[in-house]
Amino acid sequence: MKSQSKFLLLNTFYPPYSFGGDAIYVWRLANALAADGHLVDVIHCADSYEMLAGRRLPGSTLSSHPNVTVYGLRSRPRALASLAAHQTGFPLGRRMQIAAAMSGKEYDVIHFNNISMFGPGILTLNSTGRPIKLYTALEYWLVCGRHTLWKFDEHRCESEQCLQCVVRAGRPPQLWRYSNLIDRMASKVDRFLAPSRAVARIHLERGFREPMECLPLFTEVPAAEELAALPRPIERPYFLFVGRLEPIKGTEVLLSAWQRIRGADLVIAGDGSNEAMLRREAAANPLIHLLGYVAQPGLATLYHHAIACVVPSLFEEPFGLTAIEALAHRTPVIAHRVGGLREIVEESGGGILYQSEDQLVEAMDRMLGDRGLRDTMGDRGYCACLERWSRPAHLRRYYRLLDDIAASKRGSLNQQPGEYGFAK
Repeated sequence: MKSQSKFLLLNTFYPPYSFGGDAIYVWRLANALAADGHLVDVIHCADSYEMLAGRRLPGSTLSSHPNVTVYGLRSRPRALASLAAHQTGFPLGRRMQIAAAMSGKEYDVIHFNNISMFGPGILTLNSTGRPIKLYTALEYWLVCGRHTLWKFDEHRCESEQCLQCVVRAGRPPQLWRYSNLIDRMASKVDRFLAPSRAVARIHLERGFREPMECLPLFTEVPAAEELAALPRPIERPYFLFVGRLEPIKGTEVLLSAWQRIRGADLVIAGDGSNEAMLRREAAANPLIHLLGYVAQPGLATLYHHAIACVVPSLFEEPFGLTAIEALAHRTPVIAHRVGGLREIVEESGGGILYQSEDQLVEAMDRMLGDRGLRDTMGDRGYCACLERWSRPAHLRRYYRLLDDIAASKRGSLNQQPGEYGFAK
């Protein structure tokens, strides 16, 4: 068995230059592979994050394994390379930096994730030795210029009006989307992965031609003694929301529902465009605790002691990292019945799904009034996390997938797992 492989992970965002779950997944995967003894390079667009966020960050609050090397790409002027990739579909202003980061290296695996600020042309990226090339669709960028299938900033997209949607959002149209560029570039990838069956289904319905294999994301699952040692952050019972404070994430629905609940506080961890509105609400109500952005290590105690973690996303959430992070801390989930959230709750038995605000209020009331229900669902969710969404479970499936692709590329489908050094 090969003891050490070389991986290149490519994602537009990477902590702390990131907005959400796609970057957290890439960070976790990089460090998991590195801890297994592999060498991992990560390439991301620091300048794209700074351009979109309007600020520059000094450094990461998340540590990386010594086997992980991170290359944050920067261009001058900052907006030019991002605009070029957005409009042409190719990483024109970043090719030299990418080539320099890859110089002299022979990768076994190149794993693409969110490539929105590189363009589909990045899929031609290669190195000597015919590396395995994966693409994980952590959002809907392959079939949606706005990534989320959230139409006109108002509702889920049920029919395609892409040009009107991007123009109303104040973004320039991407003319390459009206060519066959994505289809041509997709042929360069060995396997497309979806974090949920919903993502695979939606891409198929939207005309993406390549089949997708479902590979759910993962989180670190603390041991029981680690959970027992976590201090309680707030004395009163509370419901928890973790994530971006954006309309698409459903924070306004959650706030409206919570105001009909008696006997529990509301804790909100995150930042975003809805933050000002929520701060006004919190200033007038001492039972609302608006914490702002909380880094991953600080979330553990918030998750573990919550009555439930509410995930009210309005769009087809591709997976739901917040949901499995809550389950990993023995906390049940109350989630909108959309996208990958539905699969997580149904497969784990670790929570309640709802479809209307009235049903959300009912679910919160049930959790608040029945400690036995809360504990039972928390235990189920924790066990499901260990089995389905933990680091070991994810890596087992990941390595088997790589071995299968390696065998196919060498025309040896009858080889035993582990033959090419990935599966253990």
